[in-house]
Amino acid sequence: MTNIELKIKQLYEKSPSARRILDAIKLEASSLDRTVNIMNFCGTHEWTITHYGIRSLMPDNIKLIAGPGCPVCITPGYYVDLLAKLSLEGYHVLTYGDSFKLPGSRARSPRSLYEAKMYGGKVTVVYGFHDAIEISLRNRGEEFIFFGVGFETTMPSTAIPLRDGSVPKNLAILSAYRLTPPVMKYLLEKHPEARIDGVIAPGHVSSVIGWRSWLFLPEEYRIPTVVAGFEPLDVLLAILAILRMLNKREPSLVNEYKRVVKPDGNQHAKDAMWRVYKVVDAYWRGIDVIPGSGATHSNEYRKYDFFEKYRLEEKITEDKLPGCRCPEVTLGLATPLDCPLFMKTCTPSHPYGPCMVSVEGTCRIWAENIPVLKRDAIKDSSS
Repeated sequence: MTNIELKIKQLYEKSPSARRILDAIKLEASSLDRTVNIMNFCGTHEWTITHYGIRSLMPDNIKLIAGPGCPVCITPGYYVDLLAKLSLEGYHVLTYGDSFKLPGSRARSPRSLYEAKMYGGKVTVVYGFHDAIEISLRNRGEEFIFFGVGFETTMPSTAIPLRDGSVPKNLAILSAYRLTPPVMKYLLEKHPEARIDGVIAPGHVSSVIGWRSWLFLPEEYRIPTVVAGFEPLDVLLAILAILRMLNKREPSLVNEYKRVVKPDGNQHAKDAMWRVYKVVDAYWRGIDVIPGSGATHSNEYRKYDFFEKYRLEEKITEDKLPGCRCPEVTLGLATPLDCPLFMKTCTPSHPYGPCMVSVEGTCRIWAENIPVLKRDAIKDSSS
């Protein structure tokens, strides 16, 4: 028995409901005379699907596609280039661990903040923005730059301290934050070849922005959408709900993650976010400038903005690395197995492309949980 098979067997033993849900999925799928493409937006959903071998349990006409759910993967390479350079000039860069090895747009070293640190650059990995504040307060004579990478889930962690006036003047923030609903609109409008029939919307993001933020999918695009949690049963229930909506030809939005996600999300967090930040068009690495998908500091907080403070210009540079298919993987137009570099030149220990760096990157998830793509994984969970 393979590792994946063992995980599936344990899933069934832990919850007999999984078998019943899977049987219902197969029944609904049998009524659909075409291939159904279901996109899971969130990297954590992709981990659950891959780690537990859920793809291998799907009927042949159900395809589970990883979407643009990795904020590190779409962070512009120019940001890395600039911060690596500044770290070698005496500025102290504070970054999340996920962004530490993110490659910039250049082939020559230092390609990442990790390499810049090896060359003597001032780079420190922090667990959160509160760490950045504490380090800056302890070292008032030093200039610090916080690399703010993330989706809406992460934005309140900087917005609330900024609003409350607890951020020291020697700490600037490079806002690489990106907003999730606009990229789904972009994908549907600009890449119809993805042929998305259903969407599993992100649970963590939706806990902040609310499930109403995804209503445009069923209302404007007639795509069944389920906001789901991250347990295997959550994902299976989301798939089942999407198939039932497709069979009834009644697309709507279902909140399967009711224990966490509310209609309008976390109003306290959103109030802070949109006082401190304003929406702007923003570049997604290797993809495009996507309207209304970025967040920059509003006028009241511009003094903390990295580009404003150091009078630097934000640029778009060519940051698709030669041979790398991360942009297509991010948009669900390719899988890691379609990339000639996957598990060859590009591995978790030596990542070449951005999708192999982050734990939320599809390539990293597939590399660490080698997926079973399509086979009769478990005929009998008791065997």
